[in-house]
Amino acid sequence: MQLGFVTAIVPDLSFEEVLAFASEEGFDCLEVMCWPPGGPDRKYGGVCHIDVSDFTQAMADDTMALCQKYGVGISALGYYSVPLSANEDQATTAVSHLYKVIDAAAMMGLKNANTFVGANQYLTLEENIANFTEVFPPIIRHAEERGVYIGIENCPMLYPNTWPQGLNIARSPAIWRRLFEIIPSDHFGLNYDPSHLRMQLMDPIAPIREFGSRIFHSHAKDMRIDLDRLNDVGVLMPPMDRSTAKIPGLGDIDWGKYIGALSDAGFQGPVCIEVEDEAFTETLETRKQSLRIARNVLRPLIG
Repeated sequence: MQLGFVTAIVPDLSFEEVLAFASEEGFDCLEVMCWPPGGPDRKYGGVCHIDVSDFTQAMADDTMALCQKYGVGISALGYYSVPLSANEDQATTAVSHLYKVIDAAAMMGLKNANTFVGANQYLTLEENIANFTEVFPPIIRHAEERGVYIGIENCPMLYPNTWPQGLNIARSPAIWRRLFEIIPSDHFGLNYDPSHLRMQLMDPIAPIREFGSRIFHSHAKDMRIDLDRLNDVGVLMPPMDRSTAKIPGLGDIDWGKYIGALSDAGFQGPVCIEVEDEAFTETLETRKQSLRIARNVLRPLIG
């Protein structure tokens, strides 16, 4: 396995500055954010360390030369907008830009591109799956033709204004099975984040036994359930009303068991720290410190 981090947490650094920091701190790789320039379409979105809007082979070669200079690889290109959004402009942009992300990954000789399936929060699950059946098969065919593997993240994007449907239907094993039945391609799998299962009060490790071969990439983010708050408000409130995103080691997930389950499943890919821990997001230095703390938790398990 390789240990890296998601570059969304350091939007104030250039790509070369992120590589330099990763190299100095002993990281193996980066999941590089590739949102369209112009700002976020959601919290923790909008970060652009590689602009793939008009990407060329020369730009790809220059990017990989920088990686070689610092001895840090790219685990995946990441773009997490909402392809099935109720907002037509957002959905159109998400799909068209995802094609550009796939093309850029292929130009750089990368294996992975990560994204959301998305959801229209005003439709039922069945209606969203019907939309998925129309939207995603051409995307996966495009990735297959370019040798790129699409990892969908399992974040349900459940907030007060999106409760209870959320903005991403790919939230549970029961739904993953259905999506993989619709698109059985071996280029379609998971960017697995255990924190989103813990947030839903599910076992974050057990699904690895079934879906291990579908895990292309892993996020390392922890989650802490506030049991007193849960007992006070119940499960019918948005999950983040009684949960807190934490860096690995400061939440409820047993990272030894998690990495052990990945290795048992034969996973030898990237594990990238994702920081959404509000206790560490105030300054660049505290965000860097969060990456160091998480690295120190995970490095002895990954080697």
